[in-house]
Amino acid sequence: MSERTVWRWLAQAAADPGATAHPGARSGDRFEITAEVRVLLAYWRGNASAVHRQLMARARAAAGEPAVAVPGGAPTEAVPVLDPVPSLSTFLRAVRRDLTAGERAALAIGPEAARAHDVFGKRPRLWRNHTWEADHVQAPLLVDADGDLVRPWVTWFIDVATRTITGTAVTPGQPSRASILAALRAAILRSGPYGSAGGIPEAVRIDRGKDFLSRTVLGVFGTLGAEVDDLPAYSPHLKGTVENLNRSADRMLFAALPGYTVTPSPRRAKKEQELADCDAAPPLTFTEFTAEVLAWTTWWNTEHRPDGLTGQTPIEAWQADPTPLSDIPEAALWALMLEDDGRTRKLTSHGVRWRGRDYVGAWMAGQAGRSVRIRYMPHHDHEIEVFDPAGRHLGSAHLADAATPEQLDALRRTRTARARRLREEAKKAQAMRRQRFAPATTPTAPQRLGAVTAAEANHELEAAAHSDMATLALPDLIPPAPPPEDWNTPTSPRSAGVRRSRVPKETR
Repeated sequence: MSERTVWRWLAQAAADPGATAHPGARSGDRFEITAEVRVLLAYWRGNASAVHRQLMARARAAAGEPAVAVPGGAPTEAVPVLDPVPSLSTFLRAVRRDLTAGERAALAIGPEAARAHDVFGKRPRLWRNHTWEADHVQAPLLVDADGDLVRPWVTWFIDVATRTITGTAVTPGQPSRASILAALRAAILRSGPYGSAGGIPEAVRIDRGKDFLSRTVLGVFGTLGAEVDDLPAYSPHLKGTVENLNRSADRMLFAALPGYTVTPSPRRAKKEQELADCDAAPPLTFTEFTAEVLAWTTWWNTEHRPDGLTGQTPIEAWQADPTPLSDIPEAALWALMLEDDGRTRKLTSHGVRWRGRDYVGAWMAGQAGRSVRIRYMPHHDHEIEVFDPAGRHLGSAHLADAATPEQLDALRRTRTARARRLREEAKKAQAMRRQRFAPATTPTAPQRLGAVTAAEANHELEAAAHSDMATLALPDLIPPAPPPEDWNTPTSPRSAGVRRSRVPKETR
């Protein structure tokens, strides 16, 4: 205890000899945060000083004293009357004592902020391929994809026990079930840039995204015999392995690439020259970005040593695990990743028709009239796979009369110009609808800005009225009357075909 505290205890003992048994003991009527005060704290978003000011104003009003209203405060009837109101230091101390750090963060920021102060259990480390986790992450950088600057998405699967990335797929635009199937196919095959890692997992943890819960993806997991654990919404802590992988990729990979769009915090800010160099660097192409992601994935599996693996790399932990693996032939896996059309069709002399378009293949010669079924990769409508009703693969078919690359470029430019024009028109319309008001320093009615003369207003209203009538006009409903005889008109309106001048007949 401090010397000041000891002297205070001695003074209390001198005044009250009974206080010597429990020096420094507090009285039992200390101030505590009640349910009504918690409501006020929620109203003021955790601002305890503002709550104390409103409690003081309410107490003065209850005592009949003139009180100054608290701007933006809660309704008076919702503020409890405390007798007496504790001091500000006592009130702040009670808030820190009766409310946990998570509750204070939730009041100030929101319910999601309380998760940073929660305690979560740690799952035991099991064996390889026991559980995989999958997720999408958008790279916060701009990549050149065929002339357009886009923010690509990365879809990957990671083994929870060994922290091994088993499969990855990169998509220039919004990911879909095709991205999941491509990454899953790479994860199951034990070849390529992922080394010997792969096989069929026993369970897969996913979030409740529509693409992960699509019929095609769930059907593939069901055929493989993998249990799907769809986690509740807004619960990233339940798949912490892949969420940690997303954060690691952001800090270790994306932040070091050109075109990174996240502004660094002041403590991590670079020099002005370095920022200028980064801004001047051209963005990566999609091919270069994909190569960077695959190279970083290889580094993660073969060189990185995450916590919890006792100094091993993920691939070393994978190879040290004696758990047997379940594989599937590549041909069967390829057919499994395709989505079934669901109906039987006939081969005609024009090929097979699907979604209003014809698909042809060299193997179709001499097989017109045969019953076939179509399977396809989602969103890859330039090519389909054709099977017989028994499930035997017959061959691939490509879109007949497909547009040339030049036609596709012209169509893309036309659509881009049209979209840009529509955006500009919408922006101009929004600017016309936007109203500006003059700033006020005293309680006055709002004053609109933008002076317009009476002539300008009438002209614009007449133009709008004429345009509205023009949209409602029916020019073919009542045919126009024939022109007068003394008019000089083209030959087409007259069957006679005689050229006439505006000069009257008698003076001609």
